[in-house]
Amino acid sequence: MKKILMIVGSLRKGSFNMQAAQEVSELLSGRAQVSFLNYGDIPFMNQDIEFPTPDAVQKVRDKIADADGIWIFTPEYNSSIPGLLKNLLDWVSRPLKPNDWAAGSIVKGKAVTISGAAGKSGAKNARAYLAGQLKTIRMNLIGSEGTGIVLDGAAFSSGKATLNDEAKAALQAQADEFLSSL
Repeated sequence: MKKILMIVGSLRKGSFNMQAAQEVSELLSGRAQVSFLNYGDIPFMNQDIEFPTPDAVQKVRDKIADADGIWIFTPEYNSSIPGLLKNLLDWVSRPLKPNDWAAGSIVKGKAVTISGAAGKSGAKNARAYLAGQLKTIRMNLIGSEGTGIVLDGAAFSSGKATLNDEAKAALQAQADEFLSSL
């Protein structure tokens, strides 16, 4: 059974993107082994502390290495991705040994797909930015900019990301495409 690692770009309790990731986890039930990456304790990327690799960063790299594919769920902050998610991508895109760019990073060639839940934009700008970043760090992007989940005003009032049938169908199709590419 394939291993899918979910990365959620928001650490907020009740995050809409965590809710969407949990929904997708249920869609993948019985078809893939799903886990969620805890990365809130990694330090800011800083070459002065890059080697030896900080323990929190090594734990993240080990989880990524063990996964067959990565599914990133991102909110949209000021038409981009959260800084926390960008920091994670900066760390995992670095070489594993000092100045050994030929060996590559832990994410080079790793299959990845994107979804994002936000207001009217469906995280469109964040997903576009993220797609560009993932290509830059040489990940194998499946499904281009992925699925955008549009949240209505009721979601922001209730804190519940209720996915409509269209969003569920789009996520199901994305899950099918992603699994078939692994």
